[in-house]
Amino acid sequence: MIPAPDDLSRAVEAVLFAAEHPLSIEELRAHVGQDADVRGALTALEALYAGRGIELARRGDRWHFQTAADLAHLLRRDREESRKLSRAGIETLAIIAYHEPVTRAEIEAIRGVQISKGTIDVLMEAGWVRPAGRREVPGRPLTYATTAGFLSHFGLASRRDLPGIDDLKAAGLLDPVDLAFETMESETVTEDE
Repeated sequence: MIPAPDDLSRAVEAVLFAAEHPLSIEELRAHVGQDADVRGALTALEALYAGRGIELARRGDRWHFQTAADLAHLLRRDREESRKLSRAGIETLAIIAYHEPVTRAEIEAIRGVQISKGTIDVLMEAGWVRPAGRREVPGRPLTYATTAGFLSHFGLASRRDLPGIDDLKAAGLLDPVDLAFETMESETVTEDE
Protein backbone atom coordinates (compact mmCIF):
# COMPACT_ATOMS: atom_id res chain seq x y z
CA MET A 1 0.00 0.00 0.00
CA ILE A 2 1.20 3.49 -0.87
CA PRO A 3 1.44 5.81 2.14
CA ALA A 4 -0.76 8.91 2.19
CA PRO A 5 0.99 12.03 0.91
CA ASP A 6 2.17 14.59 3.47
CA ASP A 7 1.17 18.26 3.46
CA LEU A 8 4.19 19.36 1.38
CA SER A 9 3.51 16.71 -1.28
CA ARG A 10 -0.12 17.78 -1.39
CA ALA A 11 0.90 21.44 -1.79
CA VAL A 12 3.35 20.63 -4.61
CA GLU A 13 0.68 18.47 -6.26
CA ALA A 14 -1.86 21.32 -6.09
CA VAL A 15 0.58 23.86 -7.55
CA LEU A 16 1.58 21.54 -10.41
CA PHE A 17 -2.04 20.68 -11.14
CA ALA A 18 -3.04 24.34 -11.42
CA ALA A 19 0.04 25.45 -13.38
CA GLU A 20 -0.37 26.48 -17.02
CA HIS A 21 3.12 25.26 -17.91
CA PRO A 22 5.78 22.94 -16.43
CA LEU A 23 7.43 24.38 -13.32
CA SER A 24 11.03 24.31 -12.09
CA ILE A 25 11.93 23.41 -8.52
CA GLU A 26 12.62 27.09 -7.81
CA GLU A 27 9.17 28.08 -9.12
CA LEU A 28 7.61 25.40 -6.91
CA ARG A 29 9.58 26.69 -3.89
CA ALA A 30 8.19 30.17 -4.55
CA HIS A 31 4.73 28.70 -3.86
CA VAL A 32 5.39 26.22 -1.05
CA GLY A 33 8.34 27.81 0.78
CA GLN A 34 12.01 28.38 0.00
CA ASP A 35 13.32 25.85 2.53
CA ALA A 36 10.85 23.08 1.56
CA ASP A 37 12.16 19.71 0.35
CA VAL A 38 10.52 20.00 -3.07
CA ARG A 39 12.73 17.27 -4.61
CA GLY A 40 11.57 14.82 -1.95
CA ALA A 41 7.94 15.77 -2.53
CA LEU A 42 8.36 15.30 -6.29
CA THR A 43 9.91 11.85 -5.73
CA ALA A 44 6.98 10.88 -3.48
CA LEU A 45 4.45 12.15 -6.05
CA GLU A 46 6.25 10.32 -8.85
CA ALA A 47 5.87 7.06 -6.92
CA LEU A 48 2.25 7.84 -6.02
CA TYR A 49 1.26 8.44 -9.66
CA ALA A 50 3.31 5.62 -11.23
CA GLY A 51 1.05 3.32 -13.28
CA ARG A 52 -2.00 5.58 -13.03
CA GLY A 53 -3.95 7.46 -15.71
CA ILE A 54 -1.94 10.59 -15.16
CA GLU A 55 1.72 10.76 -14.27
CA LEU A 56 4.21 13.27 -12.99
CA ALA A 57 6.68 13.93 -15.79
CA ARG A 58 10.02 15.69 -15.83
CA ARG A 59 10.98 17.71 -18.89
CA GLY A 60 14.51 19.01 -18.48
CA ASP A 61 14.50 20.77 -15.12
CA ARG A 62 10.73 21.32 -15.12
CA TRP A 63 7.87 19.16 -13.84
CA HIS A 64 4.24 18.77 -14.86
CA PHE A 65 1.33 16.33 -14.87
CA GLN A 66 0.46 14.61 -18.13
CA THR A 67 -1.75 11.82 -19.38
CA ALA A 68 -0.07 8.44 -19.27
CA ALA A 69 1.44 7.77 -22.70
CA ASP A 70 -0.37 4.45 -23.11
CA LEU A 71 -3.76 6.21 -22.65
CA ALA A 72 -3.20 9.19 -24.93
CA HIS A 73 -5.23 7.55 -27.71
CA LEU A 74 -8.37 7.85 -25.56
CA LEU A 75 -8.12 11.63 -25.58
CA ARG A 76 -7.73 12.11 -29.30
CA ARG A 77 -10.81 13.56 -30.92
CA ASP A 78 -11.63 15.32 -34.10
CA ARG A 79 -11.06 18.96 -33.41
CA GLU A 80 -13.00 21.73 -34.97
CA GLU A 81 -10.62 24.21 -36.45
CA SER A 82 -11.25 27.54 -34.82
CA ARG A 83 -11.34 30.47 -37.17
CA LYS A 84 -10.74 34.05 -36.26
CA LEU A 85 -13.63 36.38 -36.79
CA SER A 86 -12.91 39.09 -39.37
CA ARG A 87 -13.07 42.75 -38.43
CA ALA A 88 -16.34 43.01 -40.38
CA GLY A 89 -17.68 40.04 -38.42
CA ILE A 90 -16.72 41.60 -35.09
CA GLU A 91 -18.29 44.93 -36.05
CA THR A 92 -21.46 43.22 -37.28
CA LEU A 93 -21.73 41.15 -34.09
CA ALA A 94 -21.28 44.26 -31.93
CA ILE A 95 -23.96 46.15 -33.87
CA ILE A 96 -26.40 43.26 -33.55
CA ALA A 97 -25.66 42.90 -29.82
CA TYR A 98 -26.14 46.60 -29.06
CA HIS A 99 -29.06 47.32 -31.44
CA GLU A 100 -31.03 44.08 -31.70
CA PRO A 101 -33.34 43.32 -33.37
CA VAL A 102 -31.65 44.91 -36.35
CA THR A 103 -31.94 44.48 -40.12
CA ARG A 104 -29.12 44.06 -42.62
CA ALA A 105 -29.80 47.58 -43.97
CA GLU A 106 -29.56 49.05 -40.46
CA ILE A 107 -26.25 47.23 -39.86
CA GLU A 108 -24.91 48.61 -43.15
CA ALA A 109 -26.08 52.12 -42.26
CA ILE A 110 -24.30 51.99 -38.89
CA ARG A 111 -21.09 50.49 -40.31
CA GLY A 112 -21.14 52.75 -43.36
CA VAL A 113 -20.27 49.89 -45.72
CA GLN A 114 -22.11 46.98 -47.25
CA ILE A 115 -21.95 43.62 -45.45
CA SER A 116 -20.59 40.72 -47.45
CA LYS A 117 -23.07 37.91 -47.87
CA GLY A 118 -21.22 35.44 -45.64
CA THR A 119 -20.63 37.66 -42.60
CA ILE A 120 -24.00 37.04 -40.96
CA ASP A 121 -23.84 33.38 -42.05
CA VAL A 122 -20.57 32.94 -40.16
CA LEU A 123 -22.12 34.49 -37.04
CA MET A 124 -25.14 32.20 -37.37
CA GLU A 125 -22.90 29.12 -37.82
CA ALA A 126 -21.04 30.09 -34.64
CA GLY A 127 -24.41 30.10 -32.86
CA TRP A 128 -24.14 33.75 -31.80
CA VAL A 129 -26.80 35.29 -34.08
CA ARG A 130 -30.28 34.14 -35.09
CA PRO A 131 -33.09 35.45 -37.27
CA ALA A 132 -35.53 37.34 -35.02
CA GLY A 133 -38.50 37.84 -37.33
CA ARG A 134 -39.41 40.39 -39.96
CA ARG A 135 -39.91 44.14 -39.71
CA GLU A 136 -43.39 45.38 -40.54
CA VAL A 137 -42.22 47.77 -43.27
CA PRO A 138 -42.23 47.48 -47.07
CA GLY A 139 -40.12 44.54 -48.18
CA ARG A 140 -40.44 42.97 -44.71
CA PRO A 141 -36.68 42.71 -44.04
CA LEU A 142 -35.38 39.98 -41.75
CA THR A 143 -34.13 41.12 -38.35
CA TYR A 144 -31.25 39.57 -36.40
CA ALA A 145 -30.61 39.16 -32.68
CA THR A 146 -28.02 37.47 -30.46
CA THR A 147 -28.53 34.02 -28.95
CA ALA A 148 -28.04 32.40 -25.56
CA GLY A 149 -24.87 30.90 -27.08
CA PHE A 150 -23.52 34.44 -27.58
CA LEU A 151 -24.17 35.28 -23.93
CA SER A 152 -22.60 32.02 -22.78
CA HIS A 153 -19.51 32.35 -24.99
CA PHE A 154 -18.79 35.89 -23.80
CA GLY A 155 -19.67 35.20 -20.15
CA LEU A 156 -22.68 37.51 -19.99
CA ALA A 157 -25.79 36.95 -17.91
CA SER A 158 -27.82 39.23 -20.18
CA ARG A 159 -27.35 41.95 -22.80
CA ARG A 160 -27.42 44.50 -19.98
CA ASP A 161 -23.95 43.20 -19.03
CA LEU A 162 -22.44 44.45 -22.31
CA PRO A 163 -19.87 47.17 -21.62
CA GLY A 164 -21.02 50.76 -21.99
CA ILE A 165 -19.11 53.71 -23.49
CA ASP A 166 -17.42 54.53 -20.17
CA ASP A 167 -16.28 50.91 -19.75
CA LEU A 168 -14.88 50.83 -23.28
CA LYS A 169 -13.02 54.12 -22.74
CA ALA A 170 -11.56 52.85 -19.46
CA ALA A 171 -10.36 49.67 -21.16
CA GLY A 172 -8.73 51.69 -23.96
CA LEU A 173 -10.81 49.96 -26.61
CA LEU A 174 -12.11 53.08 -28.30
CA ASP A 175 -10.10 54.58 -31.13
CA PRO A 176 -8.05 57.59 -29.87
CA VAL A 177 -9.10 59.51 -33.00
CA ASP A 178 -12.76 59.07 -32.06
CA LEU A 179 -12.02 60.24 -28.53
CA ALA A 180 -10.19 63.30 -29.88
CA PHE A 181 -13.16 64.22 -32.09
CA GLU A 182 -15.52 63.74 -29.15
CA THR A 183 -13.36 66.05 -27.01
CA MET A 184 -13.26 68.67 -29.78
CA GLU A 185 -17.04 68.53 -30.15
CA SER A 186 -17.63 68.99 -26.41
CA GLU A 187 -15.14 71.94 -26.33
CA THR A 188 -16.93 73.55 -29.30
CA VAL A 189 -20.29 73.20 -27.55
CA THR A 190 -18.84 74.76 -24.37
CA GLU A 191 -17.38 77.73 -26.31
CA ASP A 192 -20.71 78.33 -28.11
CA GLU A 193 -22.60 78.50 -24.84
